[in-house]
Amino acid sequence: MILYAIIFVLEGCHYKLITLRVNLCSLSAHPSLNCNEPLSILPLSSQPDERAGKAHYKLCDRLKLEKKQRRMCRRDPGVAETLMEAISMSALECQYQFRFERWNCTLEGRYRANILKRGFKETAFLYAISSAGLTHAMAKACSAGRMERCTCDEAPDLENRKAWQWGGCGDNLKYSNKFVKDFLGKRSNKDLRARIDMHNSNVGMKVIKAGVETTCKCHGVSGSCTVQTCWRQLAPFHEIGKQLKQRYETSIKLASPSNEATGEGEISQTRSQGQQPSPGPRTELIPRTSDLLHIEDSPSFCRPSKYSAGTMARKCYKDKNCEAICCGRGHNTQSRVVTRPCQCQVRWCCYVECKQCTQREEVYTCKG
Repeated sequence: MILYAIIFVLEGCHYKLITLRVNLCSLSAHPSLNCNEPLSILPLSSQPDERAGKAHYKLCDRLKLEKKQRRMCRRDPGVAETLMEAISMSALECQYQFRFERWNCTLEGRYRANILKRGFKETAFLYAISSAGLTHAMAKACSAGRMERCTCDEAPDLENRKAWQWGGCGDNLKYSNKFVKDFLGKRSNKDLRARIDMHNSNVGMKVIKAGVETTCKCHGVSGSCTVQTCWRQLAPFHEIGKQLKQRYETSIKLASPSNEATGEGEISQTRSQGQQPSPGPRTELIPRTSDLLHIEDSPSFCRPSKYSAGTMARKCYKDKNCEAICCGRGHNTQSRVVTRPCQCQVRWCCYVECKQCTQREEVYTCKG
């Protein structure tokens, strides 16, 4: 399965997202870095050899980063692998969250580029999920010992060596936040689109921070809690994606003087005197730091356009989302026979024995 993934790149006054091809079927393979093969993810070895030390330079160059970003990527062998992990994780979560909708987080080719030129809700979600993915992956890489410049969370009540000994190594969100902010850089506040992109990126990082939980472990004779070790742990990334999807649903549309996705302008932060909130889209509200922001209405994504391939032949679920995804065009029904493992039992020792069950199922796809 080939996944078209996303990553931040700075271009002029704007944050730009580029696409990379990731082979999800070979996540445990060594990274392929030529242009004819997809990139894959490899957990870093605890003792990298000399070739691995130079390989991350090549991967950093392949990512087409800005000068500062490339320098940050090269200075720690773990950064390149962490970037790739963040790319895959963010793109997979985006596709999972939108799997039942007209826009299913399609990132390949011209569709991605055209969406990112506009100010849609979908663009806002991409920036948020990307920054959240990088923040999450970097914090986890630190605690896993895959980075040279960071280690466990530097909580005041924990000492790193003791944390490792007792398994209380916290995810280093402090270092991760600093890295991501430096990686994205600071842009001019005069450009409306740049300000919105940065705001949406910050939303992703804030959701990560809000999901931090404290985990504790007791140590002592016969299960007594003579010594208690605690550490901070990030929420599962699937939960992060779920929260960002909820913010996507309530994204605030800002008033732009020119109603364009780019150019100078001011974010409207006031509601007209005497105006009451409408039950429809939230427009001209005071944006909160936790709100996703957009400045243009999204297209329908029903028919093929420069933003998506449309929904023709898309699989849907009867009585659940066929009407919405198929845009009222109706759906086709196909019947097929499938064979799956069933009635599985664990046998001693040590394998699982299953029967093969055959059943007929119906598949629904949107009409053209």
